[in-house]
Amino acid sequence: MIVQRRAVAAALAAAALVLAAGCSSGGGGPSGTGAGATPGASSAQAPSPSRTTAEPTPPAKGSVQVVRTVATGLDTPWGLAPLPGGDLLVSSRDRGTITRVDPETGRKTELGEVSGVDPAGEGGLLGIALSPDYASDHMVYAYFTSASDNRVVRVRYDEKRAAGDQLGAPDTVFKGIPKGVIHNGGRIAFGPDGMLYVGTGESGDGRLSQDKGSLGGKILRITPEGDPAPGNPFPDSPVYSYGHRNVQGLAWDAEQRLFASEFGQDTWDELNAIKPGDNYGWPEAEGRSGNPAYHDPVAQWHTDEASPSGIAYAEGSVWMAALRGERLWRIPLKGTQTSAAPQAFLTGEYGRLRTVVSAGGNRLWLTTSNTDGRGDPKSGDDRILELRVS
Repeated sequence: MIVQRRAVAAALAAAALVLAAGCSSGGGGPSGTGAGATPGASSAQAPSPSRTTAEPTPPAKGSVQVVRTVATGLDTPWGLAPLPGGDLLVSSRDRGTITRVDPETGRKTELGEVSGVDPAGEGGLLGIALSPDYASDHMVYAYFTSASDNRVVRVRYDEKRAAGDQLGAPDTVFKGIPKGVIHNGGRIAFGPDGMLYVGTGESGDGRLSQDKGSLGGKILRITPEGDPAPGNPFPDSPVYSYGHRNVQGLAWDAEQRLFASEFGQDTWDELNAIKPGDNYGWPEAEGRSGNPAYHDPVAQWHTDEASPSGIAYAEGSVWMAALRGERLWRIPLKGTQTSAAPQAFLTGEYGRLRTVVSAGGNRLWLTTSNTDGRGDPKSGDDRILELRVS
């Protein structure tokens, strides 16, 4: 406990030095509990969002600035995929549509509806990702809840067709992932190896997480065509890691190490460093157990401070969007361990936060999630923000 108190004191002292120097960090007041059982992170003051494109003063290390509000009026945004030219594709969970957003003007163009989406509860049109060969095939991959399961499909985006009719028929890449009113997972991302990683939930049945024959409560690794990827830890299986409850965040650091965020039940939410074939404990363990049979998380939070969805890597840290916690967490890393206590930013400023995506360098795109049935929508919700971080 002495070591933990010293770590907290160091984090608070660092935050005090930043504030004394007059640096604005963009946080929304005092942070909540940091990693593990050790409370504390920096506190900061958030600047008002701006629609101008003027460059703000460079932020101090361990800080967030809202550069501007990029777009408003989005309906249940979930997945976000930057296009090569800089525009953004956004999926609507409940409407089953994909919309293109011009980040310079905020103009929204609905491309069309992904057929077969059956939204209910936490299910619907969830994560999206561009094909590794997007420049030539114009394929957009999507994870969605159908009438019978959760699945991954790909649709061709044809910009030459009229707005509203630019998406081709879905080509099912992978199916049979358990569905439920809750815990549908939904994040997909192509890794540095060109394989597609899929975060799934256990659909409310924790027994599925420990069953390596089930697709629920897993991180899957498949080829772009939907086959088990070469080199997976279990023969002829798409399962990459197991013992998860509900994975909604996937990101790689500068050394191509995979991290994933995970919803806990009543006690601990998690950020995990993913090792192929490892068991992450659910439902036998929630948070750090110390049991060598289970891979302990890199960091953990009480559920009212996090309930994490998307994550992104930038400036030596994982940035994690929190729904119930209504804040953006910074988790500074050294290898696969934290190098300092996590810090919370934007606390309560924009409500529930769903997806965070790298915009290159020290920039992030961040979406709110106040129209998802659990938030308190305000005028302009939901929105995309551009952040500058360090």
